[in-house]
Amino acid sequence: MRLTRREALALGAVSAAAAGLTGTARGLIREADAQTRDIAWSNWSGYLSATPARVFAPASVDELAGSMAQLPAPIRPVGAGHSFSALVPTDGTLLSIDRIAGLDHFDEMTGTVRFKAGTRLFHAAQALEDENRALPIMPDINKQTFAGAISTATHGTGIDLMALHGFVTGLTLATPSGELIRCSETENSDIFKAAQVSLGSLGILTEIESQTRPLHRLRKSQWFEPIEDVIANAPELAREHRHWEFYYLPYTGMALVITNDETEAPVWRDPDRDDNKDMADLRMLESLTWWAPPLRRFLSRRLMTGTGAASEVDTYWRVLSSERAVRFNEMEYHVPVDAAQQCLREVVSAVERAGVRVFFPFEFRYIKGDDAWLSPFEGGERCSIAIHRYFEEDPKPIQDVVEPIFRRHDGRPHWGKMNTLGAADFASLYPHWQDFLDVREALDPEGRLLTPYMRSLFGL
Repeated sequence: MRLTRREALALGAVSAAAAGLTGTARGLIREADAQTRDIAWSNWSGYLSATPARVFAPASVDELAGSMAQLPAPIRPVGAGHSFSALVPTDGTLLSIDRIAGLDHFDEMTGTVRFKAGTRLFHAAQALEDENRALPIMPDINKQTFAGAISTATHGTGIDLMALHGFVTGLTLATPSGELIRCSETENSDIFKAAQVSLGSLGILTEIESQTRPLHRLRKSQWFEPIEDVIANAPELAREHRHWEFYYLPYTGMALVITNDETEAPVWRDPDRDDNKDMADLRMLESLTWWAPPLRRFLSRRLMTGTGAASEVDTYWRVLSSERAVRFNEMEYHVPVDAAQQCLREVVSAVERAGVRVFFPFEFRYIKGDDAWLSPFEGGERCSIAIHRYFEEDPKPIQDVVEPIFRRHDGRPHWGKMNTLGAADFASLYPHWQDFLDVREALDPEGRLLTPYMRSLFGL
């Protein structure tokens, strides 16, 4: 059933928040050279900024390794600028590996692939498509560099699917001294477990080897349901679908449920669909009814109840990721599955009770556990709960409400998203925290990769 534009008002708005990134970070490198310049940088949302002493974009791994010891510290790697935590800003060297990119090798016998670390995820997916292969998982943003994605534990959704770093089988990094180190499960294994999710604090990733799987298409379906029903049935729904998630629209009592399952059906995309066109309408609805939440709830339920399911079929990465035109700032915590349903109920209740003005949806996903030392999913599967706020609005009011709830339920923050935790908090959340610190100290004893924020994060 095709939705009318009025019926699709909230649907298009939520899809906009689920979509991919329209471009690289504002203020990033505009010329591919290694000259010293006074250049301002800001992340995608504009919330973080820096004026580094130098911007460095090496054209090769040899140029990168040969320059590491001479670059002004702190040296911080930068990718798409989609992190909202202060991992990148530096007054030393902002280092881009955008020029160290591309498919390096594909092994038809094992199905493993080796990419240069500056490869953007959508370029990686396109290159593998030519080999009739696919990445095992694709996040909802595909403009990130491969290095940036695994360094912050970027994930998709699927109760049987790990985050991207969980499928990595080997890495090469350039240390601050210029040494190139290869690591895997069997070679420099401690460095490998640390480097799978490293926050760019061990060195600069240059190559990433990963598992792949056969190329496949997905059928995407989405529909509205009352939030109470969706939360109650979440574990069962997650097990029934390869990819399952939902978005709660604040103050509406309704959720947009999204499933993606493998199919042999031919590609079909709705030619009239535009994921971003209705965000302004949703914002207007919030502006007109913020003073009367019951009215907003009533109108939204009338609008969404009984609408048919929207559907499309395409290659996996084109379905799982799309363009994101409306900027925001984000807090995301990963909560143990046994606590996730109650945690979300408390988040919804607390935000609406506090009356925080917000029109962006809350996102809920499942991710399988892995064993990388700083993976938020180390030790077992977790549910991701993400809270967004429009980039022109202060994110603190809503984050001050929800973060204590996340922490009370043993949540671990996404490394690339906003949080207020410090070294003592992370030490209590991560069993291998000290193991990671020991590897970091061995590879960067002078702290050349550490900004004041990074030093605080590691308790130095």
